[in-house]
Amino acid sequence: MKDIVKETIENLKKNNMDAYYAEKKEDVLPIVKSLLKNGETITSGGSVTLKECGVLEFVKNGDYNFLDRYKDGLTPEEREKIYRDAFFADTYFMSSNAIIKDGVLYNVDGNANRVAALMYGPKSVVIVAGENKIVNNFDEAVKRVKEIAAPLNTKRLNCATYCKETGKCVKAGAGADEPYAGCSSDGRICANYVISAYQKHPGRIKVIIVGENLGY
Repeated sequence: MKDIVKETIENLKKNNMDAYYAEKKEDVLPIVKSLLKNGETITSGGSVTLKECGVLEFVKNGDYNFLDRYKDGLTPEEREKIYRDAFFADTYFMSSNAIIKDGVLYNVDGNANRVAALMYGPKSVVIVAGENKIVNNFDEAVKRVKEIAAPLNTKRLNCATYCKETGKCVKAGAGADEPYAGCSSDGRICANYVISAYQKHPGRIKVIIVGENLGY
């Protein structure tokens, strides 16, 4: 385990979040299984990492009530209902845009359904993130979203934004003093910013850090 990963895990625990280490993505599912009970209601936010680790496929086919936002043929109204029902889920899966090594999560959303569920609602939130998401400070977290996460996600989601076309935010050089700077596109996915530090409910948020580069 790299020193920065070890330090991050220790600090997440100090901030009342449970933290786990998986050496490779194949080691994630055994940890996930240990955190779930049969019959639970489970759902997720959008995440490439969850797909790469097989988490979504596992919960879809397990003995769980999975609220599937990815199901073919969903109407916008049906998908929105899943977003709202997520607040009553037993477990919510997601990744994180950045994890600051002092044990703080940094997440940026467009619709905010993911960050809303992270903050309140589901009984348990399980975050799976590759070690590439770990950064040294808030400046690096902001930079990571503007120069990596947002451009790649807008391409994945086919959003009509400056960063989709150029591969970087129009304000890519903005730092912690200007974290919200960006474009005015209707397709912008950087609209809601959430910092998760010391938690009032110990163990509600669980973070699995994988010793590989995963997701965006």
